[in-house]
Amino acid sequence: MNDALHQFPGKVRVWRLPLATLAHDQTVDYVERLVCRGKPTFFITANLHYAMLTHRDARLREVNRRAALIVADGMPMVWYSRLLGQPLPERVAGADLVYSLCARAAERGYRVFLLGGTAGVAVEAARRLCDMYPKLQIAGTAAPDLDQLSPGEHDRLIADIRDCRPDLLFVAFGQPKGELWLAEHCDVLGATVGVQIGASFDFVVGRTRRAPVWMQRIGLEWLYRTWREPRRLLPRYVANARFILRMACRDAFAALLKRRPHRVAQALRSAEKQC
Repeated sequence: MNDALHQFPGKVRVWRLPLATLAHDQTVDYVERLVCRGKPTFFITANLHYAMLTHRDARLREVNRRAALIVADGMPMVWYSRLLGQPLPERVAGADLVYSLCARAAERGYRVFLLGGTAGVAVEAARRLCDMYPKLQIAGTAAPDLDQLSPGEHDRLIADIRDCRPDLLFVAFGQPKGELWLAEHCDVLGATVGVQIGASFDFVVGRTRRAPVWMQRIGLEWLYRTWREPRRLLPRYVANARFILRMACRDAFAALLKRRPHRVAQALRSAEKQC
């Protein structure tokens, strides 16, 4: 099965993110191959907000370079890939991968660790996932406040996770904290494959409701979530919209410059004279 890792189908670069050209089921299969390989690694479910953070934070570009896989957890990136003429097959949402990977883990006997979220949520999420997949092995749960941990407490957290020997480590620390933490500690955690999965624990326990399926399919999940949590999410989505506009203008200008560099240079000189 390890040889299949060399059959990676390719990547599409959208806003500096090298996104895997994998559908949901293919992603689950690929993650299983990573588990079977047995080498500690992590992958990223990148939504529009993460793309914007990557532009702002140079550390994330190194995290992305080290990731085994980056999938498009956002319809804007799927739509934009189509405009580029290199369409991604579909959105691969982290909130959906949690269920599919747990189903695969239950089938194959992989051990799962749930890390993060608010107090009690990871434990309840583990219970509900076990109800859904009776053969699922939960290696452990923890909900630390990373910002409040002393160095000794942080070391004990890593040791506890390592002692549990998880095959899959789901992390809910938020963006970009979860991705940065996974990348920094990947080699010492003892987990074969880790991934930051945002609010997925809250979705599993029903604490936060996902948008209806029809809204997810047409890319309006953000609108539903904004309606549910306007104070927290509206500023974020406004910033995301500005980011899309800025990237679209940049790419359009780059395409024009590539096709007609002399006309662009002439227009810039005319603008400078008018100023």
